[in-house]
Amino acid sequence: MPKLKLHWQIAIALLLAIIAGKLTGTEATIFGVNFYAVFEFVGTLFLNALKMLIVPLVVSSIITGMAGASQSEGFSRLGLKTISYYLLTSLLAILVGLVLVNLFQPGIVDGEPAKSVIGLSADTSEVLTKTEGKGASDVVQVFVRMIPTNVVAAAANGQLLGLIFFSILFGFFMTRIQDRYVDTMQNFWQGMFEVMMLITDWVMKFAPIGVFALVAKVVASTGFSAFQPLAVFMFTVLTALAVHVFVTMPLLLRMVAQVNPVRHYRAMAPALLTAFSTASSSATLPLTMDCVEKNAGVSNRTSSFVLPLGATVNMDGTALYECVAAIFIAQAYGLELSFATQFSIVLIALLTSIGVAGIPAASLVAIVVILSAIGLPAEGVGLILAVDRILDMCRTGVNVFSDSCGAVIIARSEGESGILQNSENRV
Repeated sequence: MPKLKLHWQIAIALLLAIIAGKLTGTEATIFGVNFYAVFEFVGTLFLNALKMLIVPLVVSSIITGMAGASQSEGFSRLGLKTISYYLLTSLLAILVGLVLVNLFQPGIVDGEPAKSVIGLSADTSEVLTKTEGKGASDVVQVFVRMIPTNVVAAAANGQLLGLIFFSILFGFFMTRIQDRYVDTMQNFWQGMFEVMMLITDWVMKFAPIGVFALVAKVVASTGFSAFQPLAVFMFTVLTALAVHVFVTMPLLLRMVAQVNPVRHYRAMAPALLTAFSTASSSATLPLTMDCVEKNAGVSNRTSSFVLPLGATVNMDGTALYECVAAIFIAQAYGLELSFATQFSIVLIALLTSIGVAGIPAASLVAIVVILSAIGLPAEGVGLILAVDRILDMCRTGVNVFSDSCGAVIIARSEGESGILQNSENRV
């Protein structure tokens, strides 16, 4: 009997999790054991296992990738293509969100601003505590975080941007030492990378169980009633995310990379479903790299540079969400937004999607930055708190998909062959 493929196992786990979470809620028990506590325990174990892989996998993959790339003539070209791709796709995502939020106007209910209808969440004070003191200057901090004072502390604290910068430098200069040392270093880091990929494969055998627990926990705690007052806002965000994933990105794959987008969806299915359940691009990174290299056929030289950097700074879904949420809140407060104001929102969303990625409550901080720029109170974020978690899961999937598309597009532009050929046999 053929084994059910991983992405189908995860998809089934998602459906069962929704049912289980709805049936059990947060109070149901069996033999004195609380279901919600079990979901939380198993989900935390799975997330911890994924996070355990991040630092050694990122460091080893970037160092080996940089060692190979820096010895070739195309290194600077690879970096320029990667940054250009990130800026382009984030801008396209924001523009999609801008068009749809103006078309659907979720902040207007029966011709009136929705603030009085929806009401502010009771948890607004908690958000304000997280975002207190944050402003546009936080965008500049991305450059400060890029150079860590202590690389070990950066690794311990999960500061990926600084870790990536150090690894790039290490991999680049590793090939500039005496040849007798170069071989030893390359063998060590390549061996480390191979071991980490094997551990990733092993952890992913438990992905359906982990996904089940994580999603069941979310459904059990939030239910569905909180979504009803914000249905139009959710619909706007989800429609914009869908347009980016199913229209914009496939067009880029077809027209620029000249590959079959359907094969790419199939190749990336396990990573996308895991990204949805974990709501973390960084936690999903090990599986993203595994899918891109093994299922899509992208070389380690390209994926090891594009994907870790993308998981840190390329946030298409987040940028789109920031734009839609900010304009929704403005509409809900009855603020008329001029073209210039909306243009400034686009620019700030583009910058903050990169600049505040390493800050706790990153998307909420970014929205506060935008609100302050257009003269609205920070309390406005309370309007979207009820649905932020589920939309966070959705936009994380978009972030990961954009990263993977970038790896394919850049690999094809670098002349790599065999990408997304017969990928259905690999998954």
